Formats: sequence, structure tokens, C-alpha cells
Amino acid sequence: MNSASRRIAGRLSVAVVLLMALSSGAGLFAHDLYRDNALVAARWYGSDLVTLVVATPLLGVALLGTWGGSRRALLVWMGMLAYSLHNAAVYLFGAAVNSLFLVYAALVALSGVALVFGLLSIDARALHRQVQPGLPTPWISGFMMLVAVALGGGYAALSLRYVATGRVPATLDAIGLHTDLIAALDLTMVVPVALLAGAWLWRGRPWGYVWATLWAVAGAACMLSLSAATAGAVVVGPSTTWMPLLLRAPIGVGCVLVGGVLLRALRPGSRTR
Repeated sequence: MNSASRRIAGRLSVAVVLLMALSSGAGLFAHDLYRDNALVAARWYGSDLVTLVVATPLLGVALLGTWGGSRRALLVWMGMLAYSLHNAAVYLFGAAVNSLFLVYAALVALSGVALVFGLLSIDARALHRQVQPGLPTPWISGFMMLVAVALGGGYAALSLRYVATGRVPATLDAIGLHTDLIAALDLTMVVPVALLAGAWLWRGRPWGYVWATLWAVAGAACMLSLSAATAGAVVVGPSTTWMPLLLRAPIGVGCVLVGGVLLRALRPGSRTR
């Protein structure tokens, strides 16, 4: 374990926790913050609720648990930093410029750097030796590959349809964006990690276990946030469709189950030091 890297990641993560609470709290209670149309603003409210009530406390608890020596908390900490990076990027590049623009930028930078230093501090081989026999790696890897193919294939189909017809997806027109931001982030952050981590996990590589657990934790939080965004748009009124939940809810449930199996596979009492 690289204790210097761990300390840097921890200090940066404290700032991430505070900024997550600030940005999501302001989004929920400062109703003149968002300058987007009603549909997009409603989605921000749903996502902010998940970040404030679930993601921020979970990151804080995982950070405290890691300081207490828990290997499971360490993996949850890394996963929640990945969630923060993905979530903040959605706001930074997707929200109309508002008074929290610099906060979004800081969250992207701090989450990314903290994640890098946190991963550098992990002795993947030592951690992997603490995994108990019987881990259903084929099933977990298969789920990750399935998600990667479903997301990547779906986005590829939409892109190829645009190439063939020149028609922009109706969802982009509705939210007023010129690019599919969620697709862009999923294709660069979610799909490649799923493919790489799934393949490594299948082959029994130590980093495969680390990355698969990180991906599952972050994926569960991201799917919950996106599902809440969909619900917010319907409940507030601008949208009448629950269709996105048909994809996000099963992926989210799968990530919760996979993450639980991976974390429980660590031997009881496994410590980081």
C-alpha cells in the first residue's frame, strides 16, 4: 500500500464530499439555480436528490471506513469517486452555465485526481489474495459484457441511424442539447471499463477484481441517479414517459447484486493495514 498516495486521495475526497453536498443541496433548494428548460431542470432535481441523500453520505462513510482499515470500504470509496466523476461531468458539460459552474469543474478535477491516487495506493495482488474461493466470475463477467454490449450497441445504432437518415434523436431536441452527453460519457467511461474489467476478472487477474467492484458500485449509483432523473421529469410534469427505466433499473439492480457479491467475497476482517 502506498500510504502517501492514500493520504492525498483522502484529503481530496474530503473536498469532494463537501462540494457534492454543496452542489446537490443548492440544486434542490435554490430553485432559480438551473437555467435549463423545464424537462432538463426536473432531471437535475432527481439526480441532486440521489447525490445528496445517497451518494454523498456513502462516499463519506466509505472514506471513514477506509481510514479504519476496511478493504471493502476502500473499494466502495473508489467506486463512489468514479460516480462523482461521471455525475459531475454530466453537470459540467450538460447544464446551462450557472453559478455552480466552477464547483462542477472542481468536482470533475478533484474526483478524477483522487481516483487516480486512490488506485495507485492499492496493492491489487494482496487484496485479491483476500478474495474467498467460489466467486462466480463467469456470471459477473458475463453481466458486465452484456451491459457493455447493450449500451454500446444501442448508442452505436442511434449514431448509425443519424448517419443514414440525418435525423437527430427526438430526445436531444426535447432537452435542447447538441450532443448525447450520457452516451458520450457511457461510451468513454462505462463501456470500456466493463469490457476490460470483465475480461480481466474472467482471467483471474487481480486488477480485474478491483475494477469490476469499482464499476459495479459506481454503476449502481449512476443508474439510481439517472432513474431518479427520469422520475423527476415525470413527477414534476415535463415528461410523461418512464421508458428509460426499462433499461436503467435492471442495470442498476444488476450492479447492486454484482457489487454485493464482489464485496462479500473478501474475507471477513480484511484490513488495509
